[in-house]
Amino acid sequence: PVWARKPGAANRQGFSNSDVLYLITPDRFANGDPDNDAVEGMLELPDRANKGGRHGGDIAGIRQHLDYIADLGFTAIWLNPVLENNMKTYSYHGYSTTDYYRVDPRFGTNEDYRQLALDARRKGIGLIMDMIVNHCGLEHWWMRDLPTSDWINQWPTYQETNHRKTLLQDPHASERDKKIFTDGWFVPTMPDLNQRNELLAEYLTQNSIWWVEYLGLAGIRMDTYPYPDMYYMSDWAKRLTTEYPNLNIVGEEWFEAPTITSYWQRGKINPNGYEPNLPSVMDFPLQAALTAALTNPESWKTGWITLYETLAHDFLYPDPDNLVIFPDNHDMSRIFTQLNEDFDLYKMAMACMLTMRGIPQLYYGDEILMANPESGDHGLIRSDFPGGWPGDKVNGFTGEGLTDQQKEARDFLKKLLHWRQNAPAVHAGRLVHFVPENGVYVYFRLHDAQKIMVVFNKNAAPETLDLTRFAEI
Repeated sequence: PVWARKPGAANRQGFSNSDVLYLITPDRFANGDPDNDAVEGMLELPDRANKGGRHGGDIAGIRQHLDYIADLGFTAIWLNPVLENNMKTYSYHGYSTTDYYRVDPRFGTNEDYRQLALDARRKGIGLIMDMIVNHCGLEHWWMRDLPTSDWINQWPTYQETNHRKTLLQDPHASERDKKIFTDGWFVPTMPDLNQRNELLAEYLTQNSIWWVEYLGLAGIRMDTYPYPDMYYMSDWAKRLTTEYPNLNIVGEEWFEAPTITSYWQRGKINPNGYEPNLPSVMDFPLQAALTAALTNPESWKTGWITLYETLAHDFLYPDPDNLVIFPDNHDMSRIFTQLNEDFDLYKMAMACMLTMRGIPQLYYGDEILMANPESGDHGLIRSDFPGGWPGDKVNGFTGEGLTDQQKEARDFLKKLLHWRQNAPAVHAGRLVHFVPENGVYVYFRLHDAQKIMVVFNKNAAPETLDLTRFAEI
């Protein structure tokens, strides 16, 4: 059916610096409807014993625990993709789309997704949709009869992308290498889409607009942002932000140098003339710098200075305050694991994320110290949230069975999150930081209505600060 557009839909407000995002892998959060674990016509059956299998988490489970998320103090949720992934194996993650207009029935229905968005908004929580235009799943229905021969990027024999992120900026790069990066496939089960095909490009863009309208989205997270045709991505972002001027969109560019990540943010003047229209980028450089700063000893080149000098590169970004910052996500080890399960360092990481410039995103379970000490296998990183399944001996939602340290972590994070909701200096204040000295790093957030001083001390013993050093503040 054709629905009338809601009044003011074009002026919807996207997520912003006043928000904190809670990232959820739906299959691993909570099983709210066991009846949809196995669905006729879906190729992969549930197998909770398999770390790479489907475990049964769904949209119903998320809806049932929105109060938990709101009570912690989060104001937006980003879900890993929930569209149909009718693949034979390893489909739980959601990144092998087989129908761009249908929610995977093992997660629920399109209406369930819409009701999640409505329920969340009533609780002051916006919904951010994870989108993928770089590739689809091999079992997508159009793969049986491609609309055009150039609908996907085809090669004489299978060609995988080289994942060399500097190629599009490199003035010396070969055209062959650039083509392999852009047109090569991620894996054999993910056909690489050709956005230079005008019909496909229009289909993908209209699909994005449809979901924004249908769900009333607060934002979009675009997967593998530099891999599709770069000029299509510029056009896609421009059309979305022209239609929705206040919608926030963040792109994934997993590279640990701001010289590369800044290339994609709207307003950047690039030497090669490329005009990006993407409002926000995932701040992978800051994530890497934070873990290095916390885990390496203090020296001239290591420790807090790593974080300090990474932030010094903010001049490369047109809008560093709109970057999405994070201690971990679904593709890397849990922050507690990265910090070698050092609770003091964990608390410093959380405090930094929630007082730093940018828009923070935490991963489900960070609040109860979920970890993956066995290995970096994605199936372990994305472990089931305790209490999300009947019979779980530990319940992270109620606190039953949590250790004292886990409870302390949850309470610490909750206190910070609620404090942050009413901290204008963190939302919109200027960041001023001072060169780290003796294992101590100090920065300020400055706003007309509020001034905040943040002090981190990695030393085992207390340090005395000479406050005259900060007299300019």
